[in-house]
Amino acid sequence: MKLEFESSGERWSISCDEAKAPGTLAHLALCLPLPLQLHTPKIAGNHIYWHAPFVTEVEGGMEVVQAPPGAFIYWPVRQFLEITFAPLQAETATVTVLGQLDGPVDGITRLAARLRESQGRQLFTGTLSLADAGASSPRSAKPSSVPGHIQAARLQLWASCPPDVKNLTQSRGIMHPAGPVFMAESEARILHENLWWIRERRARDDAASLRYTAGLVLNRAATRLHDFCHLTTSSKILLDLDAAIAADPTLFEALLDEAILCSGRLAAWIDLQIPWNAVNEEFRSALGGSSTSAMEVPA
Repeated sequence: MKLEFESSGERWSISCDEAKAPGTLAHLALCLPLPLQLHTPKIAGNHIYWHAPFVTEVEGGMEVVQAPPGAFIYWPVRQFLEITFAPLQAETATVTVLGQLDGPVDGITRLAARLRESQGRQLFTGTLSLADAGASSPRSAKPSSVPGHIQAARLQLWASCPPDVKNLTQSRGIMHPAGPVFMAESEARILHENLWWIRERRARDDAASLRYTAGLVLNRAATRLHDFCHLTTSSKILLDLDAAIAADPTLFEALLDEAILCSGRLAAWIDLQIPWNAVNEEFRSALGGSSTSAMEVPA
C-alpha cells in the first residue's frame, strides 16, 4: 500500500507493508482520504502527529525510541498516527510501524519546525490519502451497534472543533485562559488513557467491574470539564456514553471504543489551542536559568 501525505503545499509518499500490519492498515484504509490537523509533540520530540479515527491493538510491536527516521507509525495508547524525522527523546511505548517515508526527511523536519513554533496560533492541516493508482477499494465498515445519537455526536466532534473549546481561550478572568485550558486538556487526555487501560484489561478482569470503572471515569471527567473548565456542551457526549454503558451491558465493548474516539478527539482539539512552544519558552524564562526549584528554600 502506498499513501500520500500532504500539508502546507508539499507532498510526501509513504510505502506501507500490509504483511507487517494488515489489521491496522485495513482500519486506516477505511478512513481514507483522511483530513488532518497536525500536532507538535511535547515530550518525545522529533515527530509530527495527528489523531487516528480508529481503535486497534499493536501489531508487530516496536519500542517507539527504536523507530527509524521517516517511520510512519501508529501509537495505540496515544491513538496517534505519526511520522518521525529523527531519533525520539526518551519515552517508553510499544507502537506499530506501518511504513516508511519514501525519500529524505528534510521536508518533514522543516514542517515540524514551523509547526512547533506556531501551534496554538496557526492550524496546520493536511490530508492522508491512498496513492496507489490501481488499488482496490477497501472493504466496507461493519454496521455499528452504538446508539445513533452517540455516533452523530462523535462524527460532529471529529468534523470540527467544538465552539465551547474555542471559547475557552477567550476568557480573561484571573489565571484565564491558561488555567481552564490546561486543566481541560489534562482531564480529557487522562480520560482517554484510562479508557485505553480499561480496554487492555478486557481479557483479564471482570466485565461488570470494567463497565463500572468506565462509567466512573467518564462521569468524573465530564463533571470536571463541565463544572470546572466550563466545557458545558462538549462534556455531554461523555455523560451520554456513561448512560449508554449503564443501560445496555451488551454494547460495552463497542461503546468503550466510541468513548476512546470521543475523549481522544476532544483532547486533541484542546491541545491545538495551546501555543506549546511559547509556553515552554516563557517557562524557561521565568525560571531564569536557575537550577533551584521554587519548592526549595535556600539555607
